[in-house]
Amino acid sequence: MNKPKIVFFTGAGVSAESGIETFRAASNGLWNNHKIEEVASIKGWEGNPSLVLDFYNQRRQQCLKVLPNSAHELIANLEPKFDVTVVTQNVDDLHERAGSTDVIHLHGEILKVRSEKYSSLIYDWKKDLTIGDFCEKGYQLRPHIVWFEEMLDESKLNLAMLHTITCDVCIVIGTSLQVYPANQIPQLVDEDAKLIIIDPEEISMDFKREFYHIKSTATEGMKEVFEVLNKISVR
Repeated sequence: MNKPKIVFFTGAGVSAESGIETFRAASNGLWNNHKIEEVASIKGWEGNPSLVLDFYNQRRQQCLKVLPNSAHELIANLEPKFDVTVVTQNVDDLHERAGSTDVIHLHGEILKVRSEKYSSLIYDWKKDLTIGDFCEKGYQLRPHIVWFEEMLDESKLNLAMLHTITCDVCIVIGTSLQVYPANQIPQLVDEDAKLIIIDPEEISMDFKREFYHIKSTATEGMKEVFEVLNKISVR
């Protein structure tokens, strides 16, 4: 018998509990004294690439220093019993380090870089990235991050949608569901499947279907999910 299929749709709230700063925590429109558009857009990259590289160098080093939290670990620990896919808006590797084996990064990965001209030339990268670091074809490397004004990787988006459409349970955790088009993915959950949302705040997105709201943080909510998954029926 096939294992029940669970899709986790995760956002910054999961990694925040490990100590990773988030864009949306910057209520004044600044992140480390930078306007978001200065460090996370094509215009910012073209205007001041050194600033952008320095900004992501700091984010990369921070990622390497933090550890997965219990929410990451509990998600990974479901794999023996369930067929688990993690669709994440996060660019860190904490899901992988916690043990998740099927992770789709919609918005890129901080521990990878790619050619400015040839987007298919992608490299693992843990040190600082500087002006003059080139791909094998001689073009500047940039962070492997989907910035504002850039399109998501269509193949990853389609794969995430396919997993979501066919899942038995979808668990949304640590995301405000404000970033389009990624926020449309949970809307694809089949009517016969279970939809669980872990969010300490009220749900702002209009779901035209029933869902179970666990009103708590990512780590506390995942503890409850363990118990819920043992009780709910799946298709």
